[in-house]
Amino acid sequence: MNPQRVDALVDFSYGVLIFVSVVLIAFVGTEVGAAFGFGVLASYGVHVVWKMARFDPDWMTREVTEEVTETVERTVEDQLDEIGDRLEEVNERIDRRPKSEEFDEKIEEVTETVGQETPETHDSNGESPAEAER
Repeated sequence: MNPQRVDALVDFSYGVLIFVSVVLIAFVGTEVGAAFGFGVLASYGVHVVWKMARFDPDWMTREVTEEVTETVERTVEDQLDEIGDRLEEVNERIDRRPKSEEFDEKIEEVTETVGQETPETHDSNGESPAEAER
């Protein structure tokens, strides 16, 4: 027996059974015909899986691998986009911060201001005039 002929005959038989279910729906009743038709479709699904496994044993592995690969790629791309957005936000915050030169200038200003005000508010012993009176 030629396996392709057997498969063609089985597929044709399933087609005939589906046609019989339509005839049953029309002449016997919807419930009987629908039940018969669902049974035929369920068994046909099992047959297709069996046939795919027989002709190409790695088809399920390939399908699952492709689906997982696509899902992982989509997830990674989404995460990279989110990280990129956050990185831009952090860079903007960093750009708004004062630079080290600005800090150095402020420190020099404060040092000069403190140096000018210190002799006025403290005497030579390091005490303020209020502390000296006590």
